Amino acid sequence: MMMSASEAAKRAAEHVTAMTGRTAESVVGIERAGEDGWRVCVEVVETHRIPDSADILAIYDTEVDADGELVSYRRVRRYPRGRVERD
Repeated sequence: MMMSASEAAKRAAEHVTAMTGRTAESVVGIERAGEDGWRVCVEVVETHRIPDSADILAIYDTEVDADGELVSYRRVRRYPRGRVERD
């Protein structure tokens, strides 16, 4: 049986924390990856600065299998906190 989206998000955040040594701040995206896994985008604070609004954040794209084990991860983007994306 496939794990729920919320469990997959939790496991992905734990894996990113373990692999990078940085705390996952939030899950910013999730989707099924085929029939037996999840693709999860996890936001991480890469560099803490003072004030917090100057922090550098990153998005890690991960994939976890049906058991919640990490299949792949990679950093796809870095940006300053508070930066608004334009469409």
